[in-house]
Amino acid sequence: MNQLRMQGRDMRVVSLVAGWIDGFGLRFNKRSRRDDNLACANIVFARNERIEGVLYELETLAEIAKLDPHEGAPRRYSREVFYVQTSGGPKPAWVYVANPAVLDSQILPARWYVDHLLAGREFLSDDYWQGINSTDCLPDSVEWS
Repeated sequence: MNQLRMQGRDMRVVSLVAGWIDGFGLRFNKRSRRDDNLACANIVFARNERIEGVLYELETLAEIAKLDPHEGAPRRYSREVFYVQTSGGPKPAWVYVANPAVLDSQILPARWYVDHLLAGREFLSDDYWQGINSTDCLPDSVEWS
């Protein structure tokens, strides 16, 4: 959800809006592609939850391919189309979902990683932002881009 990180990945973004998907929740249960001891974000089915985030409209459909190597797709995440709710109605969007082979519910994210999600504060409800901010994290570790 960090706009500066997306710019650093040379993503050509046309617009950003708040988005959410009812019936899904955020979990930090995907092993990082760089360190199996670090957890990354994942979207999971959770009937009574809502996942919130930033919906990026990209300049062209081909732009998403630039993000795949950073996300570890298709090996660590699969890229799937979900309908994401916005204030302007539902929009089809690519969503990265962790592949079962890399799930581990016993690991924690690094604080710097969680801070990338928190950077999207203007697109998140206060309660959702606070929930992410209160995530149990590992002590400081070296950040990678």
